[in-house]
Amino acid sequence: QVQLVESGGGLVQPGGSLRLSCAASGSIFSIYHMAWYRQAPGKQRELVAGITSGGSTNYADSVKGRFTISRDNARNTVYLQMNSLKPEDTAVYYCNLGGHGMNYWGKGTLVTVSS
Repeated sequence: QVQLVESGGGLVQPGGSLRLSCAASGSIFSIYHMAWYRQAPGKQRELVAGITSGGSTNYADSVKGRFTISRDNARNTVYLQMNSLKPEDTAVYYCNLGGHGMNYWGKGTLVTVSS
């Protein structure tokens, strides 16, 4: 069983930055693909960014150039650095672990971008 715990959400003004973290339990974190999704009120959950076990990354068009996903396998943690935040980035952000038959979700952390 894998547990994912997100942190780092909060209220930030437009143009500001936040860094989300997702800590995973278990000792073989490095073999899994990790991703951040988000769900805004009244909308479907969408992929924000993903990072493979080999370190390859992909991003939603809406966040390219503003968000950066990274991972620290020694700390079993994946990060999402979010810069130049916009009101439309407001959502609950979820961490996902996948691959090798696994699919786990964290409980989410709320990001609110508002003046």
